[in-house]
Amino acid sequence: MQEEEIIDYPTFDGALMRSFLTGNRKSRNAIIVIQEIWGLTNFIMDYSMKLSSLGFLVMAPHLYSRKEENDLFSEENIATAMKSFYAIPPDKRGDRETIEKALEKADPNQREVIQRLMMGRGILEARMIKDLEMGYKFLKDKFGPTKFGVVGFCMGGGLSLRISTRLPFDATVVYYGANPPDLADIAKMKGPMIGFYAGEDSRINVGLPDLITSFLKFKKQIELSIYPNVNHAFANSDGFSYNKDAAEDAWEKASCFFRRYLK
Repeated sequence: MQEEEIIDYPTFDGALMRSFLTGNRKSRNAIIVIQEIWGLTNFIMDYSMKLSSLGFLVMAPHLYSRKEENDLFSEENIATAMKSFYAIPPDKRGDRETIEKALEKADPNQREVIQRLMMGRGILEARMIKDLEMGYKFLKDKFGPTKFGVVGFCMGGGLSLRISTRLPFDATVVYYGANPPDLADIAKMKGPMIGFYAGEDSRINVGLPDLITSFLKFKKQIELSIYPNVNHAFANSDGFSYNKDAAEDAWEKASCFFRRYLK
């Protein structure tokens, strides 16, 4: 029986992770869906429901659930902060003086988002990995699935690959996500990965040769699809870069991938 609800699960520091849960609670196959930078959006919930319609139990955690972040990391605040930050030339984004000048023009919320979500992304993502590990444990303990998959988009795409080097996922799907900080961790993966990338996404794609080399080195299975003339975030039907053909092709491949390795 298909059900949808918002639930909370406790994470490592006592905080509660608000999450979207959908699908048959008795399914032996579970998938964790990891958000883009925007949070638990309608797109993420819609994608989760599409997966659950295939017979999977699916959970999408809202990784900004903590009280101090829930309001700060709103879609509006993130969008305006990103506009300010990415107005800085790429070769100056590591320059403290240039960043400080940009922060002077930002309002307090934008400044906080830039400092924590962009400049401090490494610290934030390390904590998110712990939150996702607790989500995995919650699903396993409460519902008892025997096979697990994970899929993530953008920031979540990078997180999906990283968490697969820490937990025994049977299938990993990455939508235009960055490489893990240490590619040697690929050796720890249990199941195969399929990745979807945009041809015009040079920031992410520059890491693909090293990623492929690592999968070959450690004899792990990987499949890649690169869509020419398509931009980052092409799968988000609510976003400016949505590309229907690429999104639908990636969905068909991702859904077949999960059915193949989780059922």
